[in-house]
Amino acid sequence: MSGTPEGPVHPEPAETHTAEPALTERHTGREEAELRDYRAAFRVARLAMALVDRDGVVVAANDSLGALLGTEAGALREQAAADLVDLASDGRTWHAYREVLRGRRSRFRCTRRLKHADGRSLWAEVTVAPMPGDRRVLLSIADISDRRELQARLRHLQMHDPVTRLPNRALFFERLAAALEEPAAPREPHESHESYESYGYGRTGRIGLCYLDLDGFKAVNDTLGHRVGDRLLAAVAGRLTECADSDGYTRSGGHLVARLGGDEFAILVEDSTGTEQLTDLARSVLDALQEPFDLAGQRLSVSASIGVVERSGRGTTATALMQAADTTLYWAKADGKARWTLFDPERNAHRMTRQALSSTLRPAVEDGEFALEYQPLVDLADGAVRGVEALVRWHHPQFGPLPPNRFIGIAEEDGSIVELGRWILRTACHQARQWQKDHPRERPLFVSVNVAVRQVWDSDLVADVAGILAETGLAPHLLQLELTESAVMGSAGRPLQALQALSDMGVRIAIDDFGTGYSNLAYLSRLPVSVLKLDGSFVRGFQDEEHANAADELIVEALVRLAHRLGLTVTAECVETAGQASRLRRIGCDTGQGWLYSRAVTPERIAELIGTEPLPA
Repeated sequence: MSGTPEGPVHPEPAETHTAEPALTERHTGREEAELRDYRAAFRVARLAMALVDRDGVVVAANDSLGALLGTEAGALREQAAADLVDLASDGRTWHAYREVLRGRRSRFRCTRRLKHADGRSLWAEVTVAPMPGDRRVLLSIADISDRRELQARLRHLQMHDPVTRLPNRALFFERLAAALEEPAAPREPHESHESYESYGYGRTGRIGLCYLDLDGFKAVNDTLGHRVGDRLLAAVAGRLTECADSDGYTRSGGHLVARLGGDEFAILVEDSTGTEQLTDLARSVLDALQEPFDLAGQRLSVSASIGVVERSGRGTTATALMQAADTTLYWAKADGKARWTLFDPERNAHRMTRQALSSTLRPAVEDGEFALEYQPLVDLADGAVRGVEALVRWHHPQFGPLPPNRFIGIAEEDGSIVELGRWILRTACHQARQWQKDHPRERPLFVSVNVAVRQVWDSDLVADVAGILAETGLAPHLLQLELTESAVMGSAGRPLQALQALSDMGVRIAIDDFGTGYSNLAYLSRLPVSVLKLDGSFVRGFQDEEHANAADELIVEALVRLAHRLGLTVTAECVETAGQASRLRRIGCDTGQGWLYSRAVTPERIAELIGTEPLPA
């Protein structure tokens, strides 16, 4: 029903008798009849209406308005219309209303929550429009409570998960966005942090999130069916809600527990008091979920992994918060599941750096960002440099020079180690051959190159080595390939065949970091190995010469004797002092490598060492 009577004549209250003579004199009988009709329509209209003068005072109200507000229509006269329908509660509505009263605006409409005289609330759509040719305005009010209730029910269905009846992903992000937009309230100087925030007297400006998923939930669905899985999700939702409600720091609004999808849940903590509150909540969730669930005869146990994030809301976006939560949940899974993990900015920065390196590693080989340095391998008997180990460095345009431990693991994971390893092998062999050409009268140096197991599996290493040796002219016995002990000792099938073929070719095979992996000595007699490189942990045990550990020396001596009996030579890594070198020489170790002799240096520096006085042994 329209809120504005039609026609040029304006409704006027029956109580206003002063205008009757003038109206009678100015109108014909037909016009007087129309006027009476409009007045009658105004009084009996089902739409609540009131006439308001330019000062905002009610001149007349119909019975429908009285019934809507729970009072007599006559009692509404001479009251401020703005007070009746709460038009002054916000500045924008008040300004629009005043503009209509002053004739500067044609109309406006707003929605208000009104109070009935019996105390119940109702929702009303309020329209204010000027009366044509009159200084008064018409206020019409439509009860939209039923429509609002229907909208609320539809919104509840739209914003809640049907299985757990928890808020869903859409409502969660809506609440999160609102929480990040709401500013923190200042605390009075005399209020302590604990008393002020713990009892909900204000906002802290901080926000927390426990983001979790169930460990092994897919197995429940696969073995017991989705109906049991849904019952489990509903039971988990109940326990999460209990944990959130029992949090001693909860403000009046409570924490929001939501199901984000699948077996993923989130607990949003607005106005958090710090990481302790969030970690306490995470512990309580893990404890609650450890208790078995009884589901229609099925007794199930479940655990969860939880990522915990707590930070200031200022400068934080919903996207950033969820990225941090997702990353931390991944850490909790990777660390063993059934645990909570707190977001660590330093760990995250390392992860971001790792991702950046991974994305740029492959093109870096083509762009010439890698370079090789060489560390001397010294004969412990006479101090002569017998060979060098090639060590790769990445001159990253963003992160600067990077040692191998920063990117070799990444290269092995994404497979780029094959291309990088081939480049290292070719560059090292070219350099060894160049030294040989530049110093033809000196004993040539062998070059030792590290090889990853993935290079053996994902490429034809034998063909690569044969081709590079032919290309560079380097003799096979001047190339040494190093593999870690765990890789060599576990070799079988294709890797073992490749190692045997390389050994038959004349290439030397060395076991790197010996003593830290399987240490299955029986393999040594069956593998085509020619060199053992003792892990630095053995050598570091020789540093304290005044309080030498006899057991360390006995172990190293036994390994050296065993290697020699098998026809192998032994290289000691991480030699840093003359005392260590002396003890290793006495034990019978063949070569040493470490800072006592030299750090990894450029090819030019190695060239300077060739033919010079022996290094201190």
